[in-house]
Amino acid sequence: MLLLDWRFRLFFWRDAAAAALVTLAGTAFLLLWDAAGIAAGIFLHGASAIATGVMLGPEMPLEEPVFLVFLVLCTMVLYTGAARLLSRRARRRPKAGSGS
Repeated sequence: MLLLDWRFRLFFWRDAAAAALVTLAGTAFLLLWDAAGIAAGIFLHGASAIATGVMLGPEMPLEEPVFLVFLVLCTMVLYTGAARLLSRRARRRPKAGSGS
C-alpha cells in the first residue's frame, strides 16, 4: 500500500502533514469506537496463536491500534486513488454540446 502511495503520490507522499493528521484522527476515532464496543460488551479479545499476548487494556490487544493505522492508510490510499481515476476519466470525456 505504501509503495502504491509512493509511486502515485496519493496520500503521505502528496502531503505528509495532512496525511499524518488524517491518520491520527481516523485512528483515534476508531479506537474510541473500539472502547465503546468494549464497554458495551460487544468487542471481546479472543485467544490466537499469532497474537502477541500484549494487552493495552481490557479486551484491547497491542495489534488493534496497528491494525487501525493500517486500515486508515489503506482506506485513504484507495480513496485518493479512486478520486484521481474518476477525475482523469471526467477530463477525458467529451463535454456535452461541444460538437460532433
